[in-house]
Amino acid sequence: MQTDLHGILRNAALAGDNLFNADHPLLMRHVHAAVVGSRSWDRVAKWYERVRDGIWYDPWRISFKAESLRASRTLEDQRGHCVAKSILFAAGCRAMGVPAVVGFARVRNHLATESLEKKLGTHVLQPHGYAAFWNGERWVKCTPVFNSELCVRLGVPTLEFSATQDTLFQAHDADGKSFMTYEEDFGLFSEVPLAQLRDWFTSAYPHIDPEVDLTPDS
Repeated sequence: MQTDLHGILRNAALAGDNLFNADHPLLMRHVHAAVVGSRSWDRVAKWYERVRDGIWYDPWRISFKAESLRASRTLEDQRGHCVAKSILFAAGCRAMGVPAVVGFARVRNHLATESLEKKLGTHVLQPHGYAAFWNGERWVKCTPVFNSELCVRLGVPTLEFSATQDTLFQAHDADGKSFMTYEEDFGLFSEVPLAQLRDWFTSAYPHIDPEVDLTPDS
């Protein structure tokens, strides 16, 4: 169900489900290990860094199947696409009692996807996944996706955590060249709309079946 940015029910953003499986023992162990000894928003920041840098960003790992996107599966795999990593971050926030949701957008350009863009036939990618958490006053959007190591390699700044400011994308690389832009924000969701994700993908790339055609060697 799509959630209105200003009217989202925060109780829904705390609930666990098949994908945001916040009560899964593996997820709970990883959250505890990441945030132990921290307080307040430092706990969310530590979890953000754990998901961003501890789970490798794999732009080829596109799937819209529930078993591939649930938070615990991404921890098992230790790698994931932007959608999977954003779900994982949101699930960890919910496990800590912080309301969190996921958002989706259409973006131009991306990190580490030159070969993928060649396969898709475009620099415009959808759906791109991000997350948002409730800081007590507003929904703060963030992208716990692009590993610091990868950002350094590509010459772009790492997206750091902020409890008050949206941190969605790297607009420019180190040389000041345009790097990434949001073409359209599809909104925030308290539940993952699997069918809608697939529809967004297939409408943009009718020649691609993500479950069959997208492997690094394809």
